[in-house]
Amino acid sequence: MANLWGGRFTEATDASAYRFNQSISFDRKMYAEDISGSVAHAEMLGRQGIISKADKEKIVSGLKEIKDDIDAGRLIISDDAEDIHSFIESVLTDRIGDAGKKLHTGRSRNDQVALDIKLYTRSRISETDRLIDDLQRVLLTIMEANTATYMPGFTHLQKAQPVTLAHHIGAYFEMFIRDRQRLADIYERMNTCPLGAGALAGTTYDLDREYTASLLGFEGGPTRNSMDSVSDRDHIIEFMSALSIIMMHLSRFSEEIILWNSNEYRFVEIDDRYSTGSSIMPQKKNPDIAELVRGKTGRVYGALMSILTTMKGIPLAYNKDMQEDKEMAFDAMDTVKDCLREFTGMMSTISFRNEVMEESARKGFTNATDAADYLVKKGVAFRDAHSIVGRLVLKCVAEDKALDDLSLTDFKAESEVFEEDIYGAISMKTCVEKRLTKGAPGEERMLEAIRYYRVYLEDMSK
Repeated sequence: MANLWGGRFTEATDASAYRFNQSISFDRKMYAEDISGSVAHAEMLGRQGIISKADKEKIVSGLKEIKDDIDAGRLIISDDAEDIHSFIESVLTDRIGDAGKKLHTGRSRNDQVALDIKLYTRSRISETDRLIDDLQRVLLTIMEANTATYMPGFTHLQKAQPVTLAHHIGAYFEMFIRDRQRLADIYERMNTCPLGAGALAGTTYDLDREYTASLLGFEGGPTRNSMDSVSDRDHIIEFMSALSIIMMHLSRFSEEIILWNSNEYRFVEIDDRYSTGSSIMPQKKNPDIAELVRGKTGRVYGALMSILTTMKGIPLAYNKDMQEDKEMAFDAMDTVKDCLREFTGMMSTISFRNEVMEESARKGFTNATDAADYLVKKGVAFRDAHSIVGRLVLKCVAEDKALDDLSLTDFKAESEVFEEDIYGAISMKTCVEKRLTKGAPGEERMLEAIRYYRVYLEDMSK
């Protein structure tokens, strides 16, 4: 397989050094992007009269045939090539002759690589956004069915106040909205075309960079500084950062599903299709998908730290260190794709034990604050009300009761202010429904949020 260089050299590269230098094992993922960039470059060269129309047509036709053959499995990308760029150009030249050697006119591997990784990253941003959209639609379905499903809300992993399942799931829906905003922001900022920057200082050929950018869908046009064009990997760093935050959100969600699936909680039943068993303990049904998502989060974090560390000491412009921008980044992109897909599948088939959740909220004293508020509204100072209800909770703990299991006599033993209406005041429904401030779990507010989420998803799909 021919190199794209070699005239200045008198000896072949050491075999071990050649393998160390190769990137074909991972940059082969970018074959479609490399071909798209080369087609656009050839179209521009032909339009500008830098190469003949006949040569341009041979090149474009040859490149499209190569892509078709790779897609169909008729052409296997050779591990002997140095990188995907040399492989495609070598195959093209073998197929169409000397015209193939003209493709690289006015182009360096530096701006070619920068283009390919931008095109690849841009497509993966769009793919990630679509996967989050799929997950959000599943979450919205769960929310719509559970605006009156009461459960304990937690702080410090201690039962705190009652919420609804819709409200709890809605918190994650909001996280994923922010994730999609970050992806859109990265997409817009990176949407400029580096092709035509050359090795670092542009080229003497009369390239039409605006035309190339338009062919490749770069709405921001060509990049403005040729040195930055070939040495910029901010878009990968930003994407890895966004993917790390997505995985952090998925990991938090997974941790809750793992807890909820435990015998101690029993809030959910994970579908058999997304669970595994034990090789020795026949009773086990393990939440392995959620655990793997939680575990793979560190893998994605590693990709972010890798690219940050790679880029931190590189002087302008291109340096070979930057070949390390791909391997872990590609792995992170694939990891997030797999995690989003499997997590969405798990959530679309999960069952919620509504009665268990409500009973957990009731027996977890999540209505204690409401009992104190009841006293305050009848003229008791809040600090006194807090102490009174605290003593009632102690009694319940000692007798293994919930607050609303106590008799009115029990309540009055701590304060004569209590009347029969205390039971209605501390029911789970009342505790949730009277919280009507914007963003609270009351059904009216949740239905308002759900309407907003429906419109949001419709707008995002346009």
